[in-house]
Amino acid sequence: QAQLAESGGGLVQAGGSLRVSCAASGLPFSWYTMAWFRQAPRKEREFVARITWTGVTDYTDSVKGRFTISREDAKNMVYLQMDSLKAADTAVYYCAARHRWRGTGPYAYWGQGTQVTISS
Repeated sequence: QAQLAESGGGLVQAGGSLRVSCAASGLPFSWYTMAWFRQAPRKEREFVARITWTGVTDYTDSVKGRFTISREDAKNMVYLQMDSLKAADTAVYYCAARHRWRGTGPYAYWGQGTQVTISS
């Protein structure tokens, strides 16, 4: 059974950096597009970044130039490096996985999330 487990969240001052990680198990990781979503209080979950199984990356406009998604297939890990953090980045960050054959369809697997809080 596929599982995703996020880690690395915490409290950081505005302008600081943080890296969240996601460990995947139970799936052929190198065949999956991996993504990060986030959900702020009283808001809907939103897309943050994704990296395809070929290494192509995509970001939502609000994090371009500040966040970097990467993957390490040998360790079944995906990372989100977050720099120049803002209070608006405060949210629960979720890792998600989608098989490469699913194109732009929904993500099949989700983690439980890790809280990121930015103090201003």
